[in-house]
Amino acid sequence: MTWSDFYLICFLVGFGLSALSLLAGSVHLHLPHLHVHQGVHVSMRGGSGGGGRVDLSWFNFGTIAAFLAWFGGTGYLLEHYYHVWFLIVLGIAMFSGLGAGAIVFWFLAKFLMGREKELDPDDYDMVGVLGKLSIPIRAGGTGELVYSQEGTRRVTGARAENGDSLPKGCEVMVTRYERGIAYVRRWDDPAGEL
Repeated sequence: MTWSDFYLICFLVGFGLSALSLLAGSVHLHLPHLHVHQGVHVSMRGGSGGGGRVDLSWFNFGTIAAFLAWFGGTGYLLEHYYHVWFLIVLGIAMFSGLGAGAIVFWFLAKFLMGREKELDPDDYDMVGVLGKLSIPIRAGGTGELVYSQEGTRRVTGARAENGDSLPKGCEVMVTRYERGIAYVRRWDDPAGEL
């Protein structure tokens, strides 16, 4: 096997992995994840709810595919068509592959992971949530509560805490949440006094 063959194989593997990644993303096929624990912490800013930290490995599917494709392509062109000394070709090909991998990593960290943040269970706690009834609650019955949480409009079933009826459009506060049902009382009466 010659150096040209080695570079061509690297290029074909890298290009094939890139094509597989594109195809898998297009048809929503989930490929196994490669976990390498040597990564960086990407600091997240912006978006609703502040920021957090997400670990992103330098060695991931995208950076490996980009490195192989550019390393192999550059090496093959220099070795096969220009007949440059193999150590110079190896250095230029490594530089090219590392540059392509770095660009892919920067794109992942800046744009794709830039809005990610760690989930905090307290942000999704229903107790104390304020909302309005979109369907009234009959005495002892169930209605529908519309509320906003983490910047998203949500809907859930609701029952009055004391079993009374509550009209449509009534502002309420959730006092407990069990089995997908929010138990509410009027917002103007948070202590439960009528």
